[in-house]
Amino acid sequence: MKRTLICAAALAALALPNAYAAKAAGWPTLDGKAPLVIAHRGASGYLPEHTLEAYARAVELGADYIEPDLVSTRDGVLIARHEPNLKDTTDVASRAEFADRKKKVKVDGKEEEGWFASDFTLAEIKTLRAVQPRADRPQQYNGQFAIPTFDEVLALRARLARESGRKIGVYPETKHPTWHQAQQLPLERTLVASLKKAGLNRKDAPVFVQSFETANLKALRKLTPVKLVFLLDADDVAVDGKLVTGQPYDFVVAGDARSYADLTKPGALREIRRFADGIGPWKPYLIASEGMADKKTGAAADVNGDKTVDMQDRTLIEPSTLVRDAHKAGLFVHAYTFRNEPKHLAANFMGDPAEEYKTYFGLGVDGVFSDFADTAVAARQAMARR
Repeated sequence: MKRTLICAAALAALALPNAYAAKAAGWPTLDGKAPLVIAHRGASGYLPEHTLEAYARAVELGADYIEPDLVSTRDGVLIARHEPNLKDTTDVASRAEFADRKKKVKVDGKEEEGWFASDFTLAEIKTLRAVQPRADRPQQYNGQFAIPTFDEVLALRARLARESGRKIGVYPETKHPTWHQAQQLPLERTLVASLKKAGLNRKDAPVFVQSFETANLKALRKLTPVKLVFLLDADDVAVDGKLVTGQPYDFVVAGDARSYADLTKPGALREIRRFADGIGPWKPYLIASEGMADKKTGAAADVNGDKTVDMQDRTLIEPSTLVRDAHKAGLFVHAYTFRNEPKHLAANFMGDPAEEYKTYFGLGVDGVFSDFADTAVAARQAMARR
């Protein structure tokens, strides 16, 4: 495909030839409805992620769904944490009573050092407090909020739905399911049991379950009628705009040589449709970006001269056909992750996150994972008024 440097407004215009020609035309999504705003780890741009407070704040900001990542404690309870390793999102490193729990563990084949949820009982987890893992985000709430269980998140969702009068949904992710299986702490049946207890284990429930692996989605398909989503990961985007992709870890274990990129092809999308209802691609799968190579090192250059190389030094290239191909296969597309900070925004957007949302909405994405739900909702409203 020919790569073309193109501004955000032009991208949106190209993607929307007839979508707003008439009111009845609706959105360029799979079902013609407005794209969902999914609160990525809650209102994680404002409060420590994966806390009840962050989820509640996200709903206040207008999010349609709240997203808890799920890992297991030693006694088999699902808690909301981004990773099994607790070192970056809790105050465990400052707790002398847990100093001897620090160790090195291989998670999906990569060695990590820290404190792992699978070595803690729920009672011990409940003594920890959440912290903000990103240094450039508010730190004043560190140590204030507890680590919630999945059951507590589901109870909060029900309460927020009643109080808001809106159909608030929940979007759990099974983190490292093959690894958890190896720890004899499988996630799938415990997750489904929680959904059943909350009255959400039904086809029309406001629930999506997501995973970066295929084997556990296939297992879940046999256990629950809720909507399932296969996530598409990548390691990086090269200077020339090409994605550097790895493999689902269950493929590594099974000896399947296919990469995530291989799974974006039309035939693979039709295969995915057999066990999932949608895909969740990293944004560059839909619109990649390219930078300028440093003549000496070949690495990405500091184009804007701010002494930091980030997304502001990159320019969008022509969109891929993935949204169109996924829709043709009957799959919806929920893209991740949208953030407000300028360092996460390509030069085309000139520091305005609303322009990024509008561009992806224009492509026809069915939902966005956002750290800042209020910005996503405002951009959606602005698009709806066009």
